[in-house]
Formats: sequence, structure tokens, C-alpha cells
Amino acid sequence: MEKHLHIVCLDVPYPVDYGGVFDLFYKIVSLHEEGIKIHLHCFEYGRGEQAELEKYCVEVKYYPRRKGHKGVSYQLPYIVSSRANDNLLENLLQDDYPILLEGVHCSFPLLDKRFEKKKIILRLHNVEYQYYRHLSKSTRSLFRKFYYRHESNLLKKYEASIANKCLIVAVSPQDIELYKEKFGAKNIRHLPVFLPFEEVKAREGIGCFCLYHGNLSVAENDKAARWLLNEVFNDLKIPLVIAGKKPSSKLNKLAYRKKHTCLVADPSPQEMQDMISKAQINILPSFNETGIKLKLLNALFNGRHCVVNEPMVSGTGLEATCHCGNNADAFKSIIVQLYNHPFAEEEMRLRKNILPAMYNNRKNAELLIQWIW
Repeated sequence: MEKHLHIVCLDVPYPVDYGGVFDLFYKIVSLHEEGIKIHLHCFEYGRGEQAELEKYCVEVKYYPRRKGHKGVSYQLPYIVSSRANDNLLENLLQDDYPILLEGVHCSFPLLDKRFEKKKIILRLHNVEYQYYRHLSKSTRSLFRKFYYRHESNLLKKYEASIANKCLIVAVSPQDIELYKEKFGAKNIRHLPVFLPFEEVKAREGIGCFCLYHGNLSVAENDKAARWLLNEVFNDLKIPLVIAGKKPSSKLNKLAYRKKHTCLVADPSPQEMQDMISKAQINILPSFNETGIKLKLLNALFNGRHCVVNEPMVSGTGLEATCHCGNNADAFKSIIVQLYNHPFAEEEMRLRKNILPAMYNNRKNAELLIQWIW
């Protein structure tokens, strides 16, 4: 008997050119390979319709996101209210297929009584209220600080209201514990993110620079890059490359103040992977403890040494694969020790023992299918 599944995506999940769509796209591919008939619903607000998605789905529907003041609600978080769409609701009500909601962003159907008897699964990408609280601390714009703090307050109330409305599938164990502790969630389980990486391909030996990579238009990543430039590589004469999408002009100027630091703006996916594999150290501090960072997994599968702080790895099960420091002096000390230290077979073996067992797309797709049906 055929198994059909509605998937509602917060964004168009192709091309796979930023961390947030890795899990979305490769989950679709993996479920398709397991024979699931996917009815995909995407909110489109700039990425366009993508023919590639039709290879894996029996149908793909697109919906506009109501941006700006049109999407604002005084009761709902903007990330939810801007994706409230009557056409989507009507399409989901046409049959009895189960529904996978990708992110709190897409959870508006949980507020509609017509969906109370439907099988619904919510994929939790982050504890969103905490994520937005961290964004408010990271940005330097007073307007954005107010917006992120307001959104965080709305999200905290909203996430509490939906925590027991359906099965929740979280990307990290720490998010599960937080949802249980803060919101009393009872039906919540862990499912690792889906990835394009099937095996560890890190190169042994020595690379020639340090690398921080991420979407530099995100306040948290901009803050991390500035912290590295101002606090770690300010007097550390080791080459540092900052790379990522849409860096600010201020970050670009800061990166070129020193002769040993530079910035690569908007590299192609291929260029980014090339830098990750060639770097001697992938340096990835984080100021947000929720979720799982795709850039860390990318670096562990494809790069040499990884230097992180506790918020990046806490509760992920990946602590043993990284070198951890929690302040600028600790980062400097670790970087000096590792910069001329070859990435060796022992460290490769450790990653091969941990990563493929946890991030196995086929096994995790089978688990999700079991939970749904």
C-alpha cells in the first residue's frame, strides 16, 4: 500500500546553499528513496520555483509569504503569522495523509480545529524563542534588538501552546530537554539532521589557514566573525579566512585591517567546500546553544581540526570530535598548538566511529517512517 505524506517547508528547499535547507532537502530525498509519495508545500519569497524538487515529489505547490506589515500579528510570532495561508490549509484538508510541518514557522495548522484528528508531526529545528533571544543580543541595531526580543517573547508563549499538540521531532537532545522542562512536552523525540555527507572525507596532514564560515548576514554569525577578528586574531599572526554569504561592509573592512586576515564574500558551494577541506583549522564559535549547527557537521565530515566553544557542541554527542575553549585566550592557545599539528589517522578514526552512526540518512528516514505510520 502506498504511503503519502504532506511536507510543509518554511522556504523553498533547493538549491541547498545555506544551512537551514540541508535537513529539508535531504530528508525529502531520503523519504523518496524509501518509496514515500511526497506532496510538497513551500513558502516562496525569493528563491523561485525549482524543477529539481519534482524529481522527488508527486506534486510541489508554492505559496507566497506575507512579508512586512501584511504578515504582522499582535498575537502570533511573525515567522508563523507571515506563513498563515488559507490555500495551504484547504489543500492539506483534501485527504487524510499525514502532515510533516518543517519548523515552528509552518505550525499554523496546529491552531485550526479542523486538523485536530489529523496525524501531524512537527520538525523542531530550534527552540525558536531562545534563538531569537540570542539574535537580539548579537545585533547592533536598536530596531532589530527590539524586534528580536519582541519575537522571542511571542515565540515563548506560542511554543508553550503547541508543545503538546502533536509528535515533535527535534534535531538535538538538548532541545528535547528544554521543551520538556519549559513547556512540559510529552511526545517529543530526537531525529538527527539529514545530510549530503555519507562518509568522513577529511584530509590527513596539514592545511594552510584557519577558516570561519557561515551565513554572514545572520547577526549571530556576524558577531562570531567580529569576535574572532577583534579578540582572537588581533595579535595572533596566523592566517584567518572569513567566508560566507552577504557580509556587511563593516565586517569586510574589519577583515582587512590585518595582513593575516581576509574575507571571501558569497563563495559558491564548491568554493566553500574547497576552503573547508583545505583549512588547517575550522574555527566555529557559537553564541546560541539550541539546534545543531550544519556548519559544524560539514567541517567534521570534510575538514581537519575543529575548534569550538561549549555552546556549539553542548549536548550534541560531538564533544569528543572537537577542541573546545570558552574564551579568547583559550582559543588562541588551542590554535597555536594545532596550527602545525598534522590531522592524523587517530582523529579520523574517531570521527568515523561517531558521525556515520548518528547521521545515517537511510536509518533516520526509516525511523521517521516508523513513527508516522
